[in-house]
Amino acid sequence: MGLSAAAPLWGPPGLLLAIALHPALSVPPRRDYCVLGAGPAGLQMAYFLQRAGRDYEVFERAPRPGSFFTRFPRHRKLISINKRYTGKANAEFNLRHDWNSLLSHDPRLLFRQYSRAYFPDARDMVRYLGDFADTLGLRVQYNTTIAHITLDKDRRAWNGHYFILTDQKGQVHQCSVLLVATGLSVPNQVDFPGSENVEGYESVSIDPEDFIGQNVLILGRGNSAFETAENILGVTNFIHMLSRSRVRLSWATHYVGDLRAINNGLLDTYQLKSLDGLLESDLRDLAILKDSKGKFHVTLKFFLEEASTNQSADAITLPQDDNDNFAMRVPYDRVIRCLGWNFDFSIFNKSLRLNSGNAFGKKYPLIRASYESKGSRGLFILGTASHSVDYRKSAGGFIHGFRYTVRAVHRLLEHRHHSVAWPATELPITQLTSSIVRRVNEASGLYQMFGVLADVILLKENAMAFEYLEEFPIQMLAQLETLTGRKARHGLFVINMEYGRNFSGPDKDVFFDDRSVGHTEDAWQSNFLHPVIYYYRYLPTGEQEVRFRPAHWPLPRPTAIHHIVEDFLTDWTAPIGHILPLRRFLENCLDTDLRSFYAESCFLFALTRQKLPPFCQQGYLRMQGLVSTESLRQHRVESRLLRDDAPMGRDLEDSSQHPGNQELLGAPLAPGPLAQSLDSNKEEL
Repeated sequence: MGLSAAAPLWGPPGLLLAIALHPALSVPPRRDYCVLGAGPAGLQMAYFLQRAGRDYEVFERAPRPGSFFTRFPRHRKLISINKRYTGKANAEFNLRHDWNSLLSHDPRLLFRQYSRAYFPDARDMVRYLGDFADTLGLRVQYNTTIAHITLDKDRRAWNGHYFILTDQKGQVHQCSVLLVATGLSVPNQVDFPGSENVEGYESVSIDPEDFIGQNVLILGRGNSAFETAENILGVTNFIHMLSRSRVRLSWATHYVGDLRAINNGLLDTYQLKSLDGLLESDLRDLAILKDSKGKFHVTLKFFLEEASTNQSADAITLPQDDNDNFAMRVPYDRVIRCLGWNFDFSIFNKSLRLNSGNAFGKKYPLIRASYESKGSRGLFILGTASHSVDYRKSAGGFIHGFRYTVRAVHRLLEHRHHSVAWPATELPITQLTSSIVRRVNEASGLYQMFGVLADVILLKENAMAFEYLEEFPIQMLAQLETLTGRKARHGLFVINMEYGRNFSGPDKDVFFDDRSVGHTEDAWQSNFLHPVIYYYRYLPTGEQEVRFRPAHWPLPRPTAIHHIVEDFLTDWTAPIGHILPLRRFLENCLDTDLRSFYAESCFLFALTRQKLPPFCQQGYLRMQGLVSTESLRQHRVESRLLRDDAPMGRDLEDSSQHPGNQELLGAPLAPGPLAQSLDSNKEEL
């Protein structure tokens, strides 16, 4: 049957329009990367994706970035420090003490440009995040609420499936990798009798006038609880704070998520007997009852189980009826819940398997140390919601921590999907000591994410060069080659920052006498944050090595380990106290000499030794090196390393007689053979 000239090839135009508009037949927009949430973590990932030229889109339910900070913290003061002055011009070092800035190439986008306050106002954070997105031109779809997420299996997809996102308008979005940066947004609530009488932190009044002359009970003992108490401390009759565990002070635990000093005024009034107080009990064992006057009474749950159906405080037995010294026998006017936040699992289909089902899994998604979901390949959790990896151990739940973990995730994705190896710097072995010293003294990611992100040094063949990888997730060390595209066939060093083994905990006295260590031989006993270098002859890939490492060790047992002694100024540049022991450790591990030498010394070594130090091999023998000059000679004279009347040709011999010069200036450890070589070779020279 032939085609009629009058009949359209594809049917009537109306049919074409119907096909195009039919949701089941239209192809949803497909992106390589979808980012959920335009908070700090979402914007940070968007920045890295954009700089790499990747196909991505950010979905944000609010009309602007950082919507969480438009309402929280309720009393508007952030507890993340904004230290604008450090006495240093090094931008990387200054980030160690800037807890609010995101990482970018633009110095205008440092938080110090937005607030002068040490503890900034939350409104400044909202303004900062808005400028960060606008200035960098990040691709964000605002007013887009993702209501449901599921999987669509497809062999052609990067991870064997696509993520299907449906927004509030029914629009479908498809992506290969899903990066969830929605934070913790669901208030944590404990179900107990009378919990309906409790006001939540998210909705309670923040006007102190509303609390004048009242008895207040606060449930919880975190920063939100103490923040709430601090706001009304001066107008209430008293404040009682109830929680199942003792107070955890951040200066004792060294965890920034525990109680900070800025909010702990109630501890003063408690210990100085000014009516306020702290109590410990499991909320699930209690009940809160309302009496006929509208007052609230705390009782035990089993009293309700013994009572009749009438569960009014006027009708049942209260603890004070049996014990007239019951601590909470006075009724309360208000009860406020400040129990923190949980992750919102409601938008994820069960096929994604994000929830572990245990108590901890109800707060955080179930993820690996690489921040990838254990249930769905290609689904990564970023920001505050990823804090399960280092909960109460490091700073991964806060901007100054997760800005680095987000960068680590991006580097993992670059290698997995775009064959871009983890960034590394290859250097000659002679620069090994100086490279480590530089990083431990200025690196911010290493400093903030201590015990979680570490630098890795991969040795080349014969240990004549090395590759330096920055801020790798150390719990994934066994998979380093697979995750980074780098080879670790000739040994490696891992540089980690650590506190002392027994120096952190809610029950620790961190102000005890002799708490600091000052002698290099006692460096392994250092309490404060300090660098620790692990040496492995081979990459520890065995499951037993990683799983059965010593208790509280962040890494498997190494071939050798070195602690750089703690420093009051966190300045590990002392030639004798810090650098010399480090260099000796590296030399012992590599069985080589890492000192630097003048050309004259290399010349003598070439005549007297079968094996030259690497510095001479890579410098002098290639017609490179530092030749002695009059200005260098004068510097050594002024440093009292050389007599002023010594001729320039006698520099090496005279300097070797000065105590300590053999180690500091690169003269031989044993001057005898060199002195003999000078005599024996005079005539030949």
